[in-house]
Amino acid sequence: MRLTLHSNYAVRMLMYCALHPEDPVPVSSVAAAYSISEHHLAKIAQTLARFGFVETHRGRSGGVSLARRPDHISIGAVLRATEHEPVAECFAEDRNTCPIAPECRLRPALAAAMEAFFGVLDRVTLADLVAEPQGLTALLGIKETADCR
Repeated sequence: MRLTLHSNYAVRMLMYCALHPEDPVPVSSVAAAYSISEHHLAKIAQTLARFGFVETHRGRSGGVSLARRPDHISIGAVLRATEHEPVAECFAEDRNTCPIAPECRLRPALAAAMEAFFGVLDRVTLADLVAEPQGLTALLGIKETADCR
């Protein structure tokens, strides 16, 4: 499976927020750290807020902050919320033009593979991704706080 940029950037945004537990982080700071479009990240922040992973804050000291503790954010749940492209055409009932779909034996195997994929990621939390953050903070130019988790 290939993750969409939307999902990839969503996880990156969550990691950045987890590395800044004390204050909301401006979307512009996340965009600069990852060299990603600020406009695109603003849309991702809204998606993450809609699913309860982050809170958005308006105003001069506004930005994005985690809505839950990092150890309560499953990467599988994040990807389920942000991935919208089906793994194969036959999974999109409205766009399925496959003539063998009613008899296809690949579809159940792909469905099982997807469940296994998400099952593994359900056991990975945001806290796991930012554990021992020294390397991440150095790469992203973040001054490390006493506790990034």
